[in-house]
Amino acid sequence: MKDKTNIKIMVLSCAVVVLLLIGALTTPRPTPPKVEESPAPEPTIPDAYQISGVKPILQSTLEAGCETYACVMLLQTLGFDIDELTFADKYVECHYVTDDGAGNVFGPDMHSGFAGTPYHGYGVYAPAMAKFMNHYLSDQKSSMTATAYEDIPLDALCEQYVARDVPVAIWATTDMQEPELYCTWIVDYVDENAKAKKGDTVSWSEHEHCLMLMGYDQEYYYFGDSTRGNISQFEKSLVQKRYEQMGSQCIIVE
Repeated sequence: MKDKTNIKIMVLSCAVVVLLLIGALTTPRPTPPKVEESPAPEPTIPDAYQISGVKPILQSTLEAGCETYACVMLLQTLGFDIDELTFADKYVECHYVTDDGAGNVFGPDMHSGFAGTPYHGYGVYAPAMAKFMNHYLSDQKSSMTATAYEDIPLDALCEQYVARDVPVAIWATTDMQEPELYCTWIVDYVDENAKAKKGDTVSWSEHEHCLMLMGYDQEYYYFGDSTRGNISQFEKSLVQKRYEQMGSQCIIVE
């Protein structure tokens, strides 16, 4: 009789153990509290910065080639071995501004090609210069690309690029003078970058100038400036005004 009782006790004990195990396995475990990950800190943008190693080029032989000087300075600052005359002769696509003798003047959309030549002419705008630069970069088998942009504020260009040692070519005016309407012509050349159509009339403003933005502080922007052959500085609000008057155009190579 004792043996039977012991067996019953053992069976009951085993049953209790099994029930406890089942309960432990089926009881939901509390969800651990979610730990919020702290966002990575934003990189600090210095209040003042200048890209080092910039070698400004004095505009001499290319009397109308400020865009070539600025973009060659930019390429040199990024480590490319190119000079302004080679770039002008090999990569700038020129379209003469001509008079048909009956009082009609014809020329290119400057977003598409250079009006005249860098030696003697008018100028060119950012999309066309970016195209010329990309021909050069392609010849160098470079993975970098020149891109023309519009309407990026200068402070944003400084924060996103200059403060990270990436120079920017911008369009403004010589010595930040007021731009003045100089001449108009009928468009006879366009490409995919054009803002005009053939037959439209476009104008060119005297003092149009291209510079390489390379630094800033609380009061000034700093430029590789071919007009002076040196680093120039101009008051920030004045530069922003001239930049906007010239279409808020810039080129970034990255």
